[in-house]
Amino acid sequence: MVLTCTLGASLIAGFDRDALGRLLIAALGCNLAWAVIDAALYVMGNVFARSRNRRLMQAIRSAPDDSAALAIVRDTFEPRVGPYGRDEDRERLYRNLHGMVVRTDALQGGITADDLRGAAAVFVLVLGSALPPAIPFFLIGDPLVALRVSNAVLVALLFIVGFYWSRSIGGDGWRTGLVLMLSGVLLVGVAIAFGG
Repeated sequence: MVLTCTLGASLIAGFDRDALGRLLIAALGCNLAWAVIDAALYVMGNVFARSRNRRLMQAIRSAPDDSAALAIVRDTFEPRVGPYGRDEDRERLYRNLHGMVVRTDALQGGITADDLRGAAAVFVLVLGSALPPAIPFFLIGDPLVALRVSNAVLVALLFIVGFYWSRSIGGDGWRTGLVLMLSGVLLVGVAIAFGG
C-alpha cells in the first residue's frame, strides 16, 4: 500500500520534500485505516465460520435419524473431498464426522478472546508493514533517493514474506520469495516507466 501511494503520488506531486512528507503521512494513515478494517474483517470471518458450523451441527443433531444425519454430512463435505480416496473411505470419514458432531458440545457463538487476539495480531501486522518503507523518508534528505530506498525495502520485504509463507506451507521458500520479489521489481519498474 505504501508502495502504491508513494509511486502513484510522485506522479502528481513530483519529488518535492514537503509533498512527499504529506504523502508519507497519508500512506501511514491509509495503512492505519486498513489495519482496523482487516482486524474487523478477521473477527467477522471467524464469527461467520463458527455460526455456519454451529448451524451445520444443529442440522445434523436434529435430523430424524442417522441416515438423514449422514446425508447432511455427505452433502456438506462431498464437494470438498469427493475426488480424494475411495468411496468406502469417504463414507467412513462421514460416519466419523457424524459421530464427532453427536459427541461434541455446541460451539460457542459471538466474538471470542481468540478472535480479539487474532484481530490484534492482524492490526499489528498490517500497520507494522508500513513502517519499514517509511523509515528512509525520515533518514534521507533527498526525496528521490528516499523513494528508491523505500522501494528497495518493500521489494526485500516481498522476498521475506514469500520465503517464510512458502516454508510454512511446505513449499520452496527461495523460489516463492524470488518470484514475489521479482514481481515487486517488475511492478516498481512499470511504475517508474510511467513516471513514478
